[in-house]
Amino acid sequence: MSKVEEIEAAIESLSEEEYVRLRKWFSEKDWEKWDRQIEADSEAGKLDFLFREALDEKAKVKLRDGLTNKFSGWLTATVNFER
Repeated sequence: MSKVEEIEAAIESLSEEEYVRLRKWFSEKDWEKWDRQIEADSEAGKLDFLFREALDEKAKVKLRDGLTNKFSGWLTATVNFER
């Protein structure tokens, strides 16, 4: 039996409470990995085009003020246009 099959069997034997805890733990691990990837992509400049698009839309007044007020400081601080 492979490790994955062993894990699957163990998961099948969990109580509902244990299963919920496992799902929560697994979800948190996924989000942590996602956050690290987004941070790495941002630092590498891979997301700069998204920030530029948002700032362009803001300049065109296509974004609502509430949205732009919430993110404009973050966008300005995060985007490195010198790349």
